[in-house]
Amino acid sequence: MGYHAERVRYSPIVQRPPVRWPGGARVAVWVAPNVEHTEYLPPPNEHMDPWPRTPHPDVREYGFHDYGNRVAFWRLLKVLDRHGIRATVSLNVGVLDHFPEITQAMVERDWDYMLHGVFNTRYLYGATADEERAFYQDCIATVQKHTGKTPKGMLGPAITGTVRTPDLMAEAGLIYHADWIHDDQPVPLEVSGDRRLISIPYSYELNDGPLLKANVDGAEWAQMCKAQFDRLYREGARTGMVMPFSVHPFRIAQAARIDYFESVLEHIRRHDDVWLTTGDEIAQYYLDHHYDEAVAHLAEMARYTSGRRHAG
Repeated sequence: MGYHAERVRYSPIVQRPPVRWPGGARVAVWVAPNVEHTEYLPPPNEHMDPWPRTPHPDVREYGFHDYGNRVAFWRLLKVLDRHGIRATVSLNVGVLDHFPEITQAMVERDWDYMLHGVFNTRYLYGATADEERAFYQDCIATVQKHTGKTPKGMLGPAITGTVRTPDLMAEAGLIYHADWIHDDQPVPLEVSGDRRLISIPYSYELNDGPLLKANVDGAEWAQMCKAQFDRLYREGARTGMVMPFSVHPFRIAQAARIDYFESVLEHIRRHDDVWLTTGDEIAQYYLDHHYDEAVAHLAEMARYTSGRRHAG
């Protein structure tokens, strides 16, 4: 199948019905800390990283992630608490079993949970349909067991997936996918059956993972985040936009960088008409208030494009 028929129809943002967020907010901002765990000795299987830095154990990478859970998570937590922000954790669900103190802290703050695999050393690529179905069942059940909440979305483990991933996500009851970095608004994804799934904006451009790993300094990263917000805020006067704020505690919550993270939050909170919310709430609001109109608009665009093609 081609691009249009397979998953997502092309839709210029300037031609869409406007999105209106609660309270007339111009921008919906969601903060997504990636809380991850890298295995010291991952079991050999075909769904692991095919290009590891070294054979396991990779003490450097293991230790880097372990710092996130020992120190940096707690430093980040204090900043989020200070600003009253309820996060959407992009979660390696194995963290819930291995680090009960982190689990308790997230539950106490009523965070939302976005699936991000089991461990940061196990991927989805190459999985069979049955293996992938079992993956969703296990991840959802683990989150429910430890938090009492049912996750609604996923950022693929290491941003991996299969051609069936959106269909199987929707089948499992998930409503949003964050892998699709293709828009500044939620967008319907076409899935099999009588189900609904959307993509919501996530960011690799501002993601502290690749940027700070590439030696962009903290001040430059913070300025980029503020510039992104400022542009979306201006454009949000016409139609509601989404600002994803995706971070990794083991990177941005290093002692030398955490003040840059807080400076971005302070900048955002100085503005009115901002909906500081979670990925779950953005997705559910869009499904409840804009999804049907967006699907009808896409269908009308498809009829128009087909008519022009046949007329030509």
